[in-house]
Amino acid sequence: MIIARRIISDIDQQGLGPGDHLPSEKVMLEHYQVGRGTLRESLRFLELSGAISLKPGPGGGPIVEKPEASHLMNSLGLLLQFEGAQFATIVEARVGLEPLMARLAAERITDELRVRLEGAVALMRESTTDLEVFLEANREFHNTIAWASGNPLFGFLIDAMDGVFAGSSLSVDYPVQQRLQVLKADQAIFDAIMAGDPDEAEGAMRLHVSEWTNYLHTKSPDALARPITWDAMQ
Repeated sequence: MIIARRIISDIDQQGLGPGDHLPSEKVMLEHYQVGRGTLRESLRFLELSGAISLKPGPGGGPIVEKPEASHLMNSLGLLLQFEGAQFATIVEARVGLEPLMARLAAERITDELRVRLEGAVALMRESTTDLEVFLEANREFHNTIAWASGNPLFGFLIDAMDGVFAGSSLSVDYPVQQRLQVLKADQAIFDAIMAGDPDEAEGAMRLHVSEWTNYLHTKSPDALARPITWDAMQ
């Protein structure tokens, strides 16, 4: 762990980014003054963490990467499993977090994310009869709002929590009528964010996640009561 942290510190100090190569094993052994086994374990840990990739063959070696939310998702899933947490835990957390994200998004959203958000709403509108596409578009809508908050922690958290929730194939039924209600709620949130109205965006999101929570508790209480297990995550 000490060597892994030193490697990350050197990456930062040298201004390296995704795609940049780290020094050869020989150079790193001399620089860090450790045995080959220790260095390789350190690099393997960083690979599992998503900070580097290890490419075999000529021109390979350790290459700097950018960790993704999937790495947080895996760690979060493990932590929640060992706590005996149920899927209701994730729903409850989102009820508390997403209204604030919508408020911040109304204040901070960039032009690029405006386009992404508009695209997600348009895709939902076109896909109310296709459940898989509709749910993916809705997921993109909420993830985009999280990133539009300007706070990367929110972005990673929503990506990770959504991955734990969606990746476990909970048996939640979303008939067309329910999808239309979700679309109506998302449209209200979208309009408030586009108008730059933080109060309206927060209120619309709070209403939406409350209705979503009530729907899940009414239609799928058994699914929410299921314990989170790492092996069930896809």
